[in-house]
Amino acid sequence: MTAALAPAALDAADWRARRAAHEARMAGWLDPHLARRRTGGRHPVEDFLFTYYSYRPAQLRRWHPGAGVLLRDADQAEFGRDYRAGPTGVTLDTDGVRDRRAESISWVRELLAATARRPAHLGCFGMHEWAMVYRQTQEEVRHNAWPLRLSPDDTAAVVRERGVRCSHFDAFRFFTAPARPLNLLQPTRETQHALEQPGCLHANMDLYKWAYKLSPLVASELVADCFALARQIRALDMRASPYDLAALGYPPVRVETPEGRAEYAAAQRGFAEQAAVLRARLLTALDHAVPPAAA
Repeated sequence: MTAALAPAALDAADWRARRAAHEARMAGWLDPHLARRRTGGRHPVEDFLFTYYSYRPAQLRRWHPGAGVLLRDADQAEFGRDYRAGPTGVTLDTDGVRDRRAESISWVRELLAATARRPAHLGCFGMHEWAMVYRQTQEEVRHNAWPLRLSPDDTAAVVRERGVRCSHFDAFRFFTAPARPLNLLQPTRETQHALEQPGCLHANMDLYKWAYKLSPLVASELVADCFALARQIRALDMRASPYDLAALGYPPVRVETPEGRAEYAAAQRGFAEQAAVLRARLLTALDHAVPPAAA
């Protein structure tokens, strides 16, 4: 059992205001995606966080206060099985959540801490997206409704000239077969803790995944902050990709040029700084909810 701490308390007006603010924030992101889904529309940038990641829109919209918070005058049935009722309100059953997810919590904690300890490497220049279309025709590429900025031969030439230095397994696994041997590393799920580094766009985008996997131990506002950063990173990821998405309002970052690489590295550095703050917040929230000695 974790050490018993007196929970912080939120009056009904306060927690309902926080919940309403979270739901309104989410609506701005969720509603356009759900509208496209109803009509069969697709957006290669905006829909990624809903199709690649497993958290459903309804889960993202739902508000949780995080561990150690008493919600006064709340109904346990309104918040679900992870909560327990008391004389004055409901609180998260932190021990129950921890016991059900002990292995996952430990894995995520170790990954976040290991990544935070490493220096950020900023020299990949987004070549992972190029490696995902390497030696493919326009018809074969994943987002084939959108044109490539260069011909397949010219795209392949950029990959060979720049090289690929991807440390992220979940990007590497989408490389085309001819591109995989070109990568400086050969990441696997088993080496993820050893290779993940805080300059990587995909590692920083994945903070959203780790935040929702830790939910409801962490507050929904933190999950939403990670989602917001992931959206920004996804936009850079696709602007620097071989795809031409200018018609959607995403002007290219031409990483095949020195100017484009400088632009990419500057944006990557800024995202790494933002991600470092969120990674620290996740670790702090996790240590509050499940102290390492109790994990």
